[in-house]
Amino acid sequence: MKLTQVILIKIVITALLWSGPLLLFPASWLTAVGVPAPETFLVFYRLLGAAYAALLAAYLFGLFSIMGGGKPGATVVMGVVSNGLAAVILAFFGFHGAWSAWGFWAWLYMWGSLALTAALTLALFIAWIMADRGPEKSLAGAAPAK
Repeated sequence: MKLTQVILIKIVITALLWSGPLLLFPASWLTAVGVPAPETFLVFYRLLGAAYAALLAAYLFGLFSIMGGGKPGATVVMGVVSNGLAAVILAFFGFHGAWSAWGFWAWLYMWGSLALTAALTLALFIAWIMADRGPEKSLAGAAPAK
C-alpha cells in the first residue's frame, strides 16, 4: 500500500470515528451507545476532538506534500507516534477492563479503535519505509549530497 493511501485512510478514519463524533455528537448520542459521558466531562471530549482535528490538518498537509513531490517525514513520524501511543494506551486500559461495563457498541468502538490504531501505526511505518527507499530519497526531504 502506498504512503498516500495510508495517510488518506488515516484521514477518513480520524474524521469519521474520532474527531467528528467527539466534536459534534451530542452527549446523549455518546451515552446511547454506552460511553460514559457525564456533562462535566463533555469539555474534555470536545478538546480531544479538537486535538484530533489538528492531527487531521497535519495529515492533510503531509498528503498534499506528497502529491506535490515533497517528503512528509514529520507527518509520518507524528502519525506513528500518535497512533502507536494510542494503541499502547488503549491496549493497557482495554486489557485491564476499563470499558468492560460499557455498552456493547461503545465496547466494540474501543476495541476497534485499538485494532485500527495498531494497524495504522504499522501501515504508516511500512509505507514510509517503502516510500523512502532509494539513494535519491531522504526522510525529511532534503536533497542528498552529490
